[in-house]
Amino acid sequence: MRLMVVFLSTTLLLPAAELSIIGTRFLLDGGPFPYTGVSFFNALYNEPFQTARRQALAKFRKYGVNVIRVWGQWDSKRGFVDSCPECSLYQSNGDLRAEPVARLRQVCADADSLGIVVEFVLFSQESWHDGIKLSPAAADRAVAAVARELTPHRNVILQIWNEFDERTLDHVKTIKAIDPKRLVTNSPGGSGVLLGMRGEEEALDFLSPHTSRQNAGHPWELAPKEIASLLARYHKPVVDDEPARNGTSQFGGPKVPTSPFDHIVQIQAVRQAGGYVIYHHDMFQMGKGHSTIPPSGIPDPEFNP
Repeated sequence: MRLMVVFLSTTLLLPAAELSIIGTRFLLDGGPFPYTGVSFFNALYNEPFQTARRQALAKFRKYGVNVIRVWGQWDSKRGFVDSCPECSLYQSNGDLRAEPVARLRQVCADADSLGIVVEFVLFSQESWHDGIKLSPAAADRAVAAVARELTPHRNVILQIWNEFDERTLDHVKTIKAIDPKRLVTNSPGGSGVLLGMRGEEEALDFLSPHTSRQNAGHPWELAPKEIASLLARYHKPVVDDEPARNGTSQFGGPKVPTSPFDHIVQIQAVRQAGGYVIYHHDMFQMGKGHSTIPPSGIPDPEFNP
């Protein structure tokens, strides 16, 4: 019934499904939620996706993907697909841009209607290192505004940073003051950086590090050990947020030949260790026309192994 209501109206007439945590497990509306994700960094700025959101999300769901990881900032200068200076949720003073906010809310509503969770990344280290930074006051304003905008959408996680750690605790406090039940996490650094600054892991609702990749050894052996260690230490869910991937050697990618089966084995091992996974496809980091990118620019499980 909720599917029909959301489909027929842009206003949610029934309560959105709510993601919660018990111990080291995720629940959706009180039932077990097998958190299984894929990165779709540029979802807010991909025009084909915006015109076919429900079809694309339904295809993810068909293949078992029930979480998408979406970024608010897609404005770095690195030439990623669909990136542009205006591809950001934020204006320089911390005010939100109306169009991407509207798109974000639509994505969250459509995802909710299909039982999909959105892991929304507020800030990216790629933009920060390219000199695209908000002042502390502007960042506080932006975080508070996002928290207020997303209050009705209970299928959303807020991740403070992609691969960075600046004022994370401040932002957690801001979000929780506005929306105490919102689940908040952080990715504190690149591959193998499992922990942020002191006290963060206790404040976060769950952990979402980027586990070690091929430069440190076999990821299917290293990642489950890292996940298991964090689970034992912090007793809360742990998501392998960007596992070692199959593809380009650029942007922290593998410098040795890989196979999709490497990643299947890693995902299975992480699950057996009690963790969860968001698979990271490198298609977003390549320019338009690259062989790994479907013509639509939308991740497609039927396009590329």
